[in-house]
Amino acid sequence: MRRLLAGTGWKMNNTVAETRRYGEWFAEWTAGRALSAVDIFVLPPFTSLHAAATAFAGTPVATGGQNMHWLDSGGWTGEISAPMLLEAGCRYVELAHSERLQHFGETYDCVRLKVDAAMKVGLTPIICLGESASEKESGRADAVLAEQVLTSLAGQPEAATADVVLAYEPRWAIGGAEAATPEYIAARHAALRQVLRQHRGARAAEDTRIIYGGSVTPENGKEILAIEDVDGLFVGRAAWKPEGFARIIELVAEASRLRAAR
Repeated sequence: MRRLLAGTGWKMNNTVAETRRYGEWFAEWTAGRALSAVDIFVLPPFTSLHAAATAFAGTPVATGGQNMHWLDSGGWTGEISAPMLLEAGCRYVELAHSERLQHFGETYDCVRLKVDAAMKVGLTPIICLGESASEKESGRADAVLAEQVLTSLAGQPEAATADVVLAYEPRWAIGGAEAATPEYIAARHAALRQVLRQHRGARAAEDTRIIYGGSVTPENGKEILAIEDVDGLFVGRAAWKPEGFARIIELVAEASRLRAAR
């Protein structure tokens, strides 16, 4: 059974002091809770990475970066490399978030280079995938997602496929009033798994985790987690406060228990 994931990306939120308070609250909340069946991650801003690694030490929470460069070092002002994230205590790195594509001109060819760099040092890439509103309306969503995932993984051996996490985040739902419908999410996740099956092999399709993000809340999370091909939740603003993230984790932990009991 694929281990479920509960994660949050803080974007440009939570200072070092706020991160420490978040971690203190979380350390107390997780004490004694049965969370070993769920993988949990937090992606703070770069300035709070060290504080987060310290604050979450001794808890089930792993940290990660929100982006990185594809080279290990060099004349790249303002950039962060994979070895730097690793040294800061990171286990994960988020790549291809729609805001990076929309506002900073990143492409999935660039993402492929970053995936290679992350995998080389042992970071787990969280590869964001998603169609725009116009691509959805024209019926091209599955074709767009297939191109994104295959471009991102090009050059990686089939056996390494399950070492990444795919995060389906429809671009039109991020920060919106509501998530995609459960039926729409189920169709896209099933299509992504079929792409893996056809192009990366049956084992990769079975073992690779595909999580959902895009206006996830504690109110809609349970229904989304009931979808067979959804392997966890990737949350933004609903988890910028520890109380909100705790509610998301409870939902994912309960979904994990239900799946194990089948």
